[in-house]
Amino acid sequence: MHTAETVTLARLPSGVPVQTTVHTYEPDDGTDGPTLYVQAAQHGREINGTEVLRRLHSQLERADLSGRVVAVPVADPLTFDRVSYATPEALDSLNSNMNRVWPGDAEGTLHERMAATLWEFAGEADAIVDLHTGSPDMLTHTVYRQNDDESRELAEAFGADLLLAEAAGEDAEEEWTKRNFDGKLRVAATTANIPSITPELAHNKQLVESAIVAGVEGLLNVCRSLSILTGAVEPWNGQTYRNHLGRVSAATSGLFVAREDVELGHEVRPGDHLGWVYDPTEYTVLQEVEAERAGIVYSITREATVTAGTTLVGVALPLADGLDADLDEDDPFADDDDVLDI
Repeated sequence: MHTAETVTLARLPSGVPVQTTVHTYEPDDGTDGPTLYVQAAQHGREINGTEVLRRLHSQLERADLSGRVVAVPVADPLTFDRVSYATPEALDSLNSNMNRVWPGDAEGTLHERMAATLWEFAGEADAIVDLHTGSPDMLTHTVYRQNDDESRELAEAFGADLLLAEAAGEDAEEEWTKRNFDGKLRVAATTANIPSITPELAHNKQLVESAIVAGVEGLLNVCRSLSILTGAVEPWNGQTYRNHLGRVSAATSGLFVAREDVELGHEVRPGDHLGWVYDPTEYTVLQEVEAERAGIVYSITREATVTAGTTLVGVALPLADGLDADLDEDDPFADDDDVLDI
């Protein structure tokens, strides 16, 4: 059985409601079972997840379900209409990024109120999938909270080739406090003991068929793993790395040119040369971009105009048996012939 409910998330100053649609799929006979909450387009330019849910709709409508799926194809209409990552300052000057305010506040800012409304659905779920997309040149991957076994199992069920474990809360570095990462939906959910993952499906603003197919198959596999759908769970044979700490950032503003031999999936060592940031008017090199940690390249910035602090190359760091690898080793990939030799 499928129902679609129009939900008012908040109201604009003019009184115009900010609304979205919440789809619910559940057994026709009222059988009680686990609930999966899945949403897309929390950042409005990240549209592949929205198309994933449209295609999933037809399959769930005719499926024999043993549980519930609650799906929100456009979690943030304000950013969706603007094809943007965040809202303008005039709408929410304190919390322009919705994915920093979970579980929200019914009496807070616009985004806090929107998150609080959606949390009424998400907070009742047994598992949460928050669909996102990344940069144009990026490996499709799934992020989960490090050392959370149930979230890792959910990530493995989704089945992306690359899993990124991300420290959070007291286990995370100081950057988390500065950037309010504890307000991510994934982190708020796992803090509330709800397994949660964030798949990153290809890139922004464009519908990418391979990413959409991966998203649909991943969600169907998650439903099987939760026994919402029958059928065997496809085994996961990917790799797990650590998120965030290996990111190589711009030390200054300018134009970034990546080396042609820097490719997704290649492994790098500390000191490997990745590209240059240069002054576009005087042509002088402002920064020799180098890897700081050993790991695998999973994203490369192709939007060349960069400001200081922009992530230029995403490097996922290795894990050992689910724990942090010894990052002080000079060369954790010493025996690997596929290391990027640059």
